[in-house]
Amino acid sequence: MQTETDSKQQKKLIVKAFVALFILTIIWGYNWVVMKQAVQFASPFQFAAIRTFFGSIVLFILIFLTKRPLALKEFPTMLMLGLLQSCGFTGVLIWALVEGGAGKTAVLTYTMPFWVMLFAWPMLGEKIQGWQWLVVLFALFGMVLIFDPLHIKADGFSMFLAVFSGVSWAISAIVSKKLHQRAPHLDLLNLTAWPMFLGSIPIVAIAFILPAPPMQWAPTFVFAVLFNVLLSGCLAWVLWLYALQRLQAGVASMASMLAPVIGVIAAWIQLNEVPNTYELVGMVLIALSLVTISGISISKHTQIDPAQGQE
Repeated sequence: MQTETDSKQQKKLIVKAFVALFILTIIWGYNWVVMKQAVQFASPFQFAAIRTFFGSIVLFILIFLTKRPLALKEFPTMLMLGLLQSCGFTGVLIWALVEGGAGKTAVLTYTMPFWVMLFAWPMLGEKIQGWQWLVVLFALFGMVLIFDPLHIKADGFSMFLAVFSGVSWAISAIVSKKLHQRAPHLDLLNLTAWPMFLGSIPIVAIAFILPAPPMQWAPTFVFAVLFNVLLSGCLAWVLWLYALQRLQAGVASMASMLAPVIGVIAAWIQLNEVPNTYELVGMVLIALSLVTISGISISKHTQIDPAQGQE
């Protein structure tokens, strides 16, 4: 009876983790359009500094109000996470958006799942299972169709930055997973706030040092700041870490691939970045791979071990 109860509880945790991933993919997916609009009113480093610094402040306020532990623990790892997440991921992807389209930048950044699966094998011992290879191939082919490497134009540097941000995010996922294995009871808000704050310091410094026109506080920019600070910068990262603690790093990263599809569709509708036939087919393949990996993962309960299945 106890085993059956534990199995049901484990399945509930897995379902909650996938729900968290679905919500954050909507936020992160649409945010590509929001960020593309924001860099029309501020430099990429000014916007990244606002997003990361004030996002961390909001999280610290929540920690204080909810009486959660505020002290900085695991400092070297927290600093590494901050540099990877705030500088290597957030700062670089916003920089990439200055010269590249929102849809293509989103897709290139989300090469992250493949880097995660590559790094998770030797670093976490998470081997790619037989059925996962098929899903990866479908998703990879879909990414290639959207990327359209045979028709790369003048935005090569932007695309390099987008891929770099994806690699940085992948490494941060591995580091977060290893940290949770070492310190499973570390508070989730604390784990989100401190890296964001520590990583924002270099970005703030760069924003002050590099010359840039004054920020234009138009309504669109104000909305972008609020969206990024409260939703994309705070809520989504908490949801991501929540899911990452309960799922395999590779599985969580694959499921988050819905975000670039949403980004492409949103850019199509709002920014007139019309995808071609290959890009549409690629999005369908990615969507099918997401449905497959999510369904099989939940039904087989293979994502977490009992030691991780704790609220």
